[in-house]
Amino acid sequence: MYQPFRDYLEQSLSQNFELQARPIPAGLATRVSERGRHPATIRSWCYQCPQLRKIRYTYIDAGESAQIFNSVIYPNYQYDLPLLGIDFLSFGKVKNLIVMDFQPLFQDEAYQARYIQPLQTLHDRYPDLAQNLEMKFYDANQYFSKYLLFAKTDAETVSTRVFAAFQEYLNLY
Repeated sequence: MYQPFRDYLEQSLSQNFELQARPIPAGLATRVSERGRHPATIRSWCYQCPQLRKIRYTYIDAGESAQIFNSVIYPNYQYDLPLLGIDFLSFGKVKNLIVMDFQPLFQDEAYQARYIQPLQTLHDRYPDLAQNLEMKFYDANQYFSKYLLFAKTDAETVSTRVFAAFQEYLNLY
C-alpha cells in the first residue's frame, strides 16, 4: 500500500542530495517473520548527506494484514530545521492511520514563524487529514507542530489525498 510513498521518497532524496549509505546493524536491514497467520518482511534503509545527518525509513509488509511505512529525517547539526516525521499504518486495509509532521526542535515564536508557519497552507489544503485525534503516547504540544497531519482514513484516501499531501510535505521540507 505504501510502496509508492517509499519510491517517491527515494527518488526525491536521490535527485536532491548526494546520499551515502549509513550502516544498519547486522541482521536488521532485512528481517522476515513467519509468526502469525501472515509472514512479514521488515526492511530498513539509512542514509546521510551533508545537509541531513540521518535519513531512516522502514517498511513492514505483512500482505493484506498490515502495511507500515515509517521515516524520520534529521537535519545536520548546523541546521536548526525541524525533523520530518512520517508514520503510515494500515491494518487489514480498513484501519489506516497517518501521521506526518515537521517536528519542531524549538517552541519559540521566531522558530515557529520560520519553519512551522509555512506548513499552514499545506495543512489547510488537507483538513480531512488533520483530524483532532487523541495523542495517546506523546505530548502533541511538545513533539509536534500545530500543522500535524494525523488522521484515520480509508485506503482510497491513502492512495490519493495522503499521497498528494506526502509529496507536498516532502517537497516543502
